[in-house]
Amino acid sequence: MSTDIQTIRKLAHLSRLEFNEEKEQEMLQDLNKILNWVDKLRELDTESIEPLTHMSEELNVFREDVARNTVTHEEALLNAPKKDSDYFRVPKVLE
Repeated sequence: MSTDIQTIRKLAHLSRLEFNEEKEQEMLQDLNKILNWVDKLRELDTESIEPLTHMSEELNVFREDVARNTVTHEEALLNAPKKDSDYFRVPKVLE
């Protein structure tokens, strides 16, 4: 399966993309490579293969949720671009 330059231009229009002639040719080659690869995948016999529902056998592996302070108040203020005593200074958002 292969596409032509008109298909690339239509896809570019639908995607609101603009290509110069050089990029159009590049995109045409890339799209044809992708479509050829998909055609190769279609040649595979997948009748005996079950659909994949998860990438691994592990499900919902969570760590224990433990509340803890990793940064002290003073350490956090050291990274603040502006501070006032014990508080962060931020730009006014309401008038």
